[in-house]
Amino acid sequence: MRGVNRVMLIGNLGKDPDVQYLEGNIAVAKFPLATTETYKDRAGKLISQTEWHTVVLWRGLAELAQKYLHKGSLIYVEGRLRTRSWEDKDGNKKFATEIVGDNLIMLDKRGDGHGGTYHSTGSGTDALEGYSADVPPPPPLTDPTEGLPF
Repeated sequence: MRGVNRVMLIGNLGKDPDVQYLEGNIAVAKFPLATTETYKDRAGKLISQTEWHTVVLWRGLAELAQKYLHKGSLIYVEGRLRTRSWEDKDGNKKFATEIVGDNLIMLDKRGDGHGGTYHSTGSGTDALEGYSADVPPPPPLTDPTEGLPF
């Protein structure tokens, strides 16, 4: 059985996307995204807990982020977790876990017509203005219990 690495978040940008262009004019955007959960504690007091995530977008999605997203934008982003490691100048090993987004929906209520769904096809020719690439569904399972250890 294959593993699943899928993340779905709805939150607000903590700052404007930082977009850089790599060799070959490949755009990459990075920004912090805040997600907030609200719940009541035992005393009935409303508690909000905010988590910060680093989101990375590539190619067409990065360019869309640069053009349309800003600090405070409300978005839905779907992607996968990726953990990078490196050594700092003192030789200490550092780690960073990021969400590499491949689907983006702008959730802000705006009257300029720039809301919509954006989907990365991986080819650099990302779908625009509310359209997603035609991706065939996965093949159906013949037996849902096949491969289970119990």
